[in-house]
Amino acid sequence: MRTAYFDCFSGASGDMILGAMLDAGLDLDTLRCELRKLPIHDFSIEVQPVDKAGIGGTLATVVCGASHHHAHRHLRELEAIVLGSGLAPVIQEKCLSIFRRLAEAEARVHRTSVDAVHFHEVGALDTIVDVVGAVTGLELLGIERICCSPLNVGAGTVRCAHGELPVPAPATAELTKGVPVYSSGMRAELLTPTGAAILTSLAVDFGPLPTMLVERIGYGAGRKDLPVPNLLRLLIGESRPGTAGLDHDSVAVVEANIDDMSPELYDFVMERLFGAGALDVTLTPVQMKKNRPATLISAMCPVHRREDCVQVLLRETTTIGVRWSLSHRLKARRGIHEVRTPYGVVRCKAAWGPGGLLNVAPEYDDCARLARETKVPLKRIMEEARHLAEQELSPMAPSA
Repeated sequence: MRTAYFDCFSGASGDMILGAMLDAGLDLDTLRCELRKLPIHDFSIEVQPVDKAGIGGTLATVVCGASHHHAHRHLRELEAIVLGSGLAPVIQEKCLSIFRRLAEAEARVHRTSVDAVHFHEVGALDTIVDVVGAVTGLELLGIERICCSPLNVGAGTVRCAHGELPVPAPATAELTKGVPVYSSGMRAELLTPTGAAILTSLAVDFGPLPTMLVERIGYGAGRKDLPVPNLLRLLIGESRPGTAGLDHDSVAVVEANIDDMSPELYDFVMERLFGAGALDVTLTPVQMKKNRPATLISAMCPVHRREDCVQVLLRETTTIGVRWSLSHRLKARRGIHEVRTPYGVVRCKAAWGPGGLLNVAPEYDDCARLARETKVPLKRIMEEARHLAEQELSPMAPSA
């Protein structure tokens, strides 16, 4: 699997991420061509080689025209820019997620609503280009999996639009909830809100360098001159699959025991949890103190969405306490495959692991619709779809 590993020994920022990708071989002209699909103009990306404490790297700079200096925008304006572009849907979706997380972090810091957040640095054109450029660059490099080291945040204070703030800046601290951070003691802002938003939104795992065959290494330069190289290192290559040929990642599990809530509320709570980013939600019967029957509600979610799921449980249920833990997953490679049956087209979920195809599951809704339309028994349609999918997929390698 094509893997990118960001080594944040000196923190990260939006322009450092851009510089690291360009230094690792991302074609600048191709990136510029993609960024022209944004419905905003009067900007350019300038690139220059630099030396940071004896290590060469690339400094990427977004140069804005006079009309964009000190531009402040709200989230809706950023969303309109992305949705009004000619960028691929997958790129738009990831960019929107990053900007929304930035807005949510700012809203929590300033105790206001997401729609009321008035971005300063985040709303400036260079930050828009940093975010869109990072997402687009990773797609152009063919990256399928993004991993990251623990994040070095720095120390001291930093001056920004809101005045003198502690490091990490409050928005940065919000964005790094649930992921490993540390300070090397360097008195400087090493991790910016934009860098934090990009990496915590896109990375699936934070920790040591995974087992991989490294093919390219790039260094993205920061603007400060520090006692240590002010660089973000990017390693790109093919990672080996996890145990027994399976993929692996880390997720947060948020849960609570509830013995005093009406059962009819659980469906609504599950809906809210999925809306907050949960990957799966389960309800388990348990016995609590005094032998009271109760329900254990568990939500599995990406690590960076842990706080959102915690808030749903505290707000929408009767619990007064929530537990969370970090869990490591081993996953079969999976994908969606369409088959043409005598009754119509059916989507099938397929999973691969050691030795090839592991499982094929026809989509129930597709099969049920065809059963109603054709008056053919549902089980026959599901059996036919599974048989055809297995025939077509068995000789194939899994798609990433």
